[in-house]
Amino acid sequence: MRVLLTGSSGWLGRFLAPALRDAGHGVIGLDVAPGADTAIVGSVADRNLVDRVFVDHRPDAVIHAAALHKPDIARYPAQAFVDVNITGTLNLLEAATAHGASRFVFTSTTSLMISQAIRDGAGERAAWIDETLAPLEPRNIYGVTKLAAEQLCRLQHHLHGLPVVILRTARFFPEEDDTHRALDGENMKANELLHRRLTVEDAAEAHLAALDRAPALGFDTFILSAPTPFDRGDAAALKSDAATVIARYFPEAAALYAARGWSLPASIDRVYDAAHAANRLGFRCRTDFATALEALRDGAPLPFAHDAAYQSPALGRLSA
Repeated sequence: MRVLLTGSSGWLGRFLAPALRDAGHGVIGLDVAPGADTAIVGSVADRNLVDRVFVDHRPDAVIHAAALHKPDIARYPAQAFVDVNITGTLNLLEAATAHGASRFVFTSTTSLMISQAIRDGAGERAAWIDETLAPLEPRNIYGVTKLAAEQLCRLQHHLHGLPVVILRTARFFPEEDDTHRALDGENMKANELLHRRLTVEDAAEAHLAALDRAPALGFDTFILSAPTPFDRGDAAALKSDAATVIARYFPEAAALYAARGWSLPASIDRVYDAAHAANRLGFRCRTDFATALEALRDGAPLPFAHDAAYQSPALGRLSA
């Protein structure tokens, strides 16, 4: 297939474009920033540009991975999020329908599922988060605009039959967390594989699975995160004493962490459950917390990317 990939110069795009080609697809990269896999430099918010891309390149499918993200809140006004994340998504959906594209994959975020109460760790149990969580009350303009874009995807499928798969990805960014600096970045990323992270390689592979399955699925939404070892019965103990719960599943974790000078989480406030993706999309992340422990045990490279100096290539531009 000829696949229009938005966000082709971004962190996900640089892994997804080669994966698409390896799977036999042609890639038409669109991004506001130049890049090795970006054929068209411009914004998805530019409807005339989007229409020209469909006329000139006739993509069979769209993977819409471009967005303004949470760190961009400090750089751009709310209107820019509306323009890129909502209007840009609508532009692509309408053009895909008008030009007969066979499927649409939308890269969304688990962030839109996190209310302020969940963010603050309210309650005595870890929040167990799957696709049935409601009501959704995003706490910032990023989450609000991504949720609105998801609803545009749903409506386009309902009105016009366009097959759409929404992928709510957990964390896979390589840089430091922009709000939490209590732990070394690699330590934090390893901890998050327990409950709220996946690798960028797994994220790319999930998009290929969604591209393949979209016509059969029609419309669906999936959380993407490394498979958690925990179950709902652990929720109270995870909040009060996560290290003890982790020791029950991974008796060697504390010693391996101590040898590295790392710390296990004392409390876990949320768990992303990716079982729906495993059961209906047929996708399960290859890398999980056990993989990280294996690397520590063997002295091997860690199975996830960490780059404290990483900056988006779109920094300083209106992201596309």
